Amino acid sequence: MFKSNIGDADRVIRLAIAAMLIVFSIILGHPLIALVAILPIVTAFAGTCPLYSVLGLHT
Repeated sequence: MFKSNIGDADRVIRLAIAAMLIVFSIILGHPLIALVAILPIVTAFAGTCPLYSVLGLHT
């Protein structure tokens, strides 16, 4: 469907950021922070980032 433009290191970084956001969400008691974590999780598992496509980046 979409051409992959995210490398393995980028995927790991995105998942780590998402995990940190979820932990902060639990600690601070703000569920909206956890909703923000959905974006890096989805892009990491999909292997493509729409912003990278627009900017012409490929990691």
